Amino acid sequence: MHSLGFFTPLRWGQGWVAAALLCVGGWAHASVGLGIMAATEMDGPVTVYYPSTAPASPLTRGPFTLELAENGEPVRGNGRLIVISHGSGGGPWVHADLARALVEAGFTVAMPQHRADNSQDPSNPGPDSWAIRPQEVSRAIDTVGRDTRFAPLLSLDRVGVYGMSAGGHTALSMAGGRWSAAGFKRHCEAHLVDDFQSCVGLITRLTGGMLDGIKKWAALAVIRHRFGEEAMLSHEDPRVAAVVAGVPAAADFDMASLAKPRVPLGLVTAQQDRWLIPRFHSDRVRQVCTTCEHLADLPTAGHGALLSPLPPGLTGLVGDMLNDPPGFERSQMRGVDQTIAAFFVRHLSK
Repeated sequence: MHSLGFFTPLRWGQGWVAAALLCVGGWAHASVGLGIMAATEMDGPVTVYYPSTAPASPLTRGPFTLELAENGEPVRGNGRLIVISHGSGGGPWVHADLARALVEAGFTVAMPQHRADNSQDPSNPGPDSWAIRPQEVSRAIDTVGRDTRFAPLLSLDRVGVYGMSAGGHTALSMAGGRWSAAGFKRHCEAHLVDDFQSCVGLITRLTGGMLDGIKKWAALAVIRHRFGEEAMLSHEDPRVAAVVAGVPAAADFDMASLAKPRVPLGLVTAQQDRWLIPRFHSDRVRQVCTTCEHLADLPTAGHGALLSPLPPGLTGLVGDMLNDPPGFERSQMRGVDQTIAAFFVRHLSK
């Protein structure tokens, strides 16, 4: 398993898994509660997973059946909040397994719905969404802090943030990373063919056919028209004290800003990622970051490994980008989730 000297890799069968299991055991007897905080004029709804003594029962949400205590009475866990930033076109259910591991470790988990880049409204992904996502994370912390069910149970001076894919971009921003729309444009001008899905999303793909030239011309024309702004964007919330980025979109960051993140930063990488090619994204962060903890490097995993549960029946381009590659053992993701929880326990309990 590849690792660099300044990372702490996940080593199965050694101390990491045992430490993770010890950390998550304290609230494992509690049910996982589910609550929804209503949308506002500015923001979408915030889904909350939390420790509860109410009994769980099967709930159907989209294609998933989850064992949750809907609107169950919350109880105090470890007093800390984790905010999860979903990927493009994502939502709260595809991170339910991670949320469960975090709740078992005592955390309350909040998942804001990112505007115009979610499963109900995927109309405007990419840099426009990346610019507002960190603000949505901060407002989600505010929303939880105003809720009379949770405010008495939480201390919001040390909050964790986890993000996957586009949510990983959010996570890097919350850790102190600086990026620009022009940086995205320059990356796509230089690497459009090799990182095509990162630049255009799931609208189309290159097939080697006669239309590829038109696709590349059109993609660059749109990108150059929309994303020329040189202003560096950043977002600092002093309440955020630890961050984990999973398979993050990262090609547009000033890598110097991620050399020594302002807070502890954990990374989860997947070497068979075909949506965000690692050498342009996660591997660049790994190479430059001198203080990051490499929580897991999954050599046989694709981009969708961190969607857990993975939506069933994905076909076409989205299926090719998200379905598990041959040879990938999804059962290992339980251990990855526990390792992420252990990271937050270490850094937020200080």
